[in-house]
Amino acid sequence: MKEIQLDGATVPFHMSEEEGVVSYHFNSSLCSHPEPMINAMVGLGQIKAGEKLIMINSKAPAGLFPKIENDFSYEVKELSSGKFEITFMKKGNGSSSTDFNDKGCGGGSCSN
Repeated sequence: MKEIQLDGATVPFHMSEEEGVVSYHFNSSLCSHPEPMINAMVGLGQIKAGEKLIMINSKAPAGLFPKIENDFSYEVKELSSGKFEITFMKKGNGSSSTDFNDKGCGGGSCSN
């Protein structure tokens, strides 16, 4: 994997390509609120249709899902370490309704 710099990210991001699919990876499992949300939104703003964003986090980011569900699908998998791997995929090529500047959790409902 190749480390890449993304503006606004607070953790390292990496990029890989396997069987023609580009994936971006980051680990926010050691971050505290609101860094997982910030990094997820930065990463989601990067990916295009057919690409993936893979987040490793201490919890499933429940506060994030409603913000992005119109434009992204996601799969949540609990790892043997007790951490979670969330794989995001962009839906289609159309216009995005996701507000990538909205990096807050709102009402204290954020789960990192």
